[in-house]
Parts: sequence; structure tokens; C-alpha cells
Amino acid sequence: MKPIAILETGQPPEALADRYDDYPARFRALLGDDAATVRFDVQAGKLPEDPGAFQGAIVTGSAAGVCDDLPWIPPLMDWLRAARGKTRLVGICFGHQAMAQAFGGVVEKSDKGWGVGLHRYDVTGIESWMHPRAGSIGIPVSHQDQVTAPPPDARVIAASDFTPYAGLAWDDAISFQCHPEFQPAYAAALIELRRGERIDPETADKALATLYRGDDRAILTAWIRAFLLLTPPPVEEAGSGI
Repeated sequence: MKPIAILETGQPPEALADRYDDYPARFRALLGDDAATVRFDVQAGKLPEDPGAFQGAIVTGSAAGVCDDLPWIPPLMDWLRAARGKTRLVGICFGHQAMAQAFGGVVEKSDKGWGVGLHRYDVTGIESWMHPRAGSIGIPVSHQDQVTAPPPDARVIAASDFTPYAGLAWDDAISFQCHPEFQPAYAAALIELRRGERIDPETADKALATLYRGDDRAILTAWIRAFLLLTPPPVEEAGSGI
């Protein structure tokens, strides 16, 4: 099996780096020992030259926003558009937003404020890789930006009142606003780090109270693994020499 490309678009805050794994390490753990991975530092300008050389690609979360004026974001958008149909794509948080924007959607800073803690989404569409089935999923989140208009060819597969476009699917790509790779302890540490300066104390307290009630990270992990490792690969259209 071909390896999975992990497109690293951000790192844990420096204050937490010694206590918690970086994001590629978490996705390697999520995928399991049977999946080979190759890491690409997107902020340093590294992207896979040939998307077809990979079983799939995961675009990680980031402290950056897709509308930020940063030199590495436009090449990532171009790469995502070029990779469509050549490999499977998975976007998480920033990756979810980047894929939506690259494929024709709209991403904006939400007037609802910070989404933090454990959020529960209704599963609004059933895809072939969704095993085990679930009517809803509760997963840690950490975001201000949201997809406010999905791409025209996207299927909305997860939604809540706070985040109406929390999960999107195409035939060759899926993306989620939430963080299946965030352990509750890391999500809590991130909230505490941002308390007061970026997240008001009342919001922080309410979010922390949700994190240890149990979550559905294992379900979403199984879905991502099935999409990347078990579904048939994309097939590029043949030439017109019939």
C-alpha cells in the first residue's frame, strides 16, 4: 500500500510542545501501525510533488486562518485543487476550511465566537466508509473560523447549530471541523493556555466541563481509516481513444 502524506500546517503552542506530541505524530497514532506516513512541512513550502504517489493526504489543523496573508497558503490551495482525483484527501479543522475554500466554498471568522470543548454534530449524510454507523458524534473542537458556504459539489455530512457545515464529503475527499486527534487532556490544556487573553473565562469553564464526559473520537477515527485505507482508489478518467 502507498503511504499517507501528512501535510503539517501548524504545531502545538510552544508552551505545550514538551508535554504533547506534534500533529503528525497524532495522526500516525490515529492511522495505526499498518499505515506508512510521510510528513510534509507546509509552512516551510514542502508539498508532495506527485499526489498520486500517496494512498491519501491529511491536511492538519493550524493556528493560522485560511484567509491570512501567509506565503504558504496559496500554494497549498493550488496543491489541493491539483490533487483532486489523484489521491484521497482528508481535512481536519484548518484542513477542513482550506479544502472548502480551495474547492469553491467560503470561510469566515464566525460571529458566534470561539468553538471550544466537546461539540456534538448530527450526522446528516451516510457515506460508504461510515462504519460503525452513528446518528451523531461528539468530538473536541478549537476554532473561530468556520465554513459559511460549502462548495457547490460538497455533501454536508455533519452539522450543528453552532457549526452548520461541520463535515463535508466529496467522492474523493472528506473534511471535518473537529479534532479526532485531540486527546481531552490536550484540548483542556489548549483552553487553559488561551483563557482570558483569547477565550473568556465563562466560555472556557463551560468548554472544560464537556471534555471528560466521553467522546466519539474512536468512531471518527474508524471512518477516516476506512476512507483512506479501505475504499477503492480514485480512478482518473481515461483518454478518448475508444
